[in-house]
Amino acid sequence: MADLTDTDWLQPLTERLGQSYFDAVQQFLKTVYASGAVYPARENVFAAYRATPLSQVKVVILGQDPYPNPDQAQGLSFSVPADMALPKSLVNIYKEYVTDLNQPAPRTGDLHAWAEQGVLLLNTVLTVPANQANGHAGKIWEQLTDATISLVAQQPQPTVFILWGKPAQKKVPLITGPNNLILQAPHPSPLSAYRGFFGSRPFSQANAFLESNQQQPIRW
Repeated sequence: MADLTDTDWLQPLTERLGQSYFDAVQQFLKTVYASGAVYPARENVFAAYRATPLSQVKVVILGQDPYPNPDQAQGLSFSVPADMALPKSLVNIYKEYVTDLNQPAPRTGDLHAWAEQGVLLLNTVLTVPANQANGHAGKIWEQLTDATISLVAQQPQPTVFILWGKPAQKKVPLITGPNNLILQAPHPSPLSAYRGFFGSRPFSQANAFLESNQQQPIRW
């Protein structure tokens, strides 16, 4: 069963939410995956938690929900498999990357290398029905992801929260710890990127904050 077992997330999240909540999640997953195409693959629903232990989180990049198209969603916000064409939002993220860091864009859309350095690539909703963006919003996931944001914010290590777009920015009240930097900008989608996402310099700002707090910067 793909879940939070054998991660350092399980105990603190269970303490906050209760075992009955996770039982309900398992029933939800059993139901929706039996009823039609749902993304990401069942075994990748909790991929962000497995890739980035709570104790190692330095940066949180908050997305909305998984890509609703076949074979794209990996369980990490904004990430796609290495052999996939880049979604438009990720194209724009990489444009800002090039401008901000003055280096070539990554060659693939697979962001596991970020996750393995402490970048929690979290969607606020962890599953989506095929071709129905936001189709599982308001069903069950927000309790978990809100608790995740709050838990990370209260960890002792300094953390950067990168919030792109209004849905992500609604989570600001959950970020209550003393050692956090919140970076807000419009969403990188083609509809909004030119309203202030370009030029927001999230990558260099995140690293400057980490270095000022004696943390290793991210090798973006």
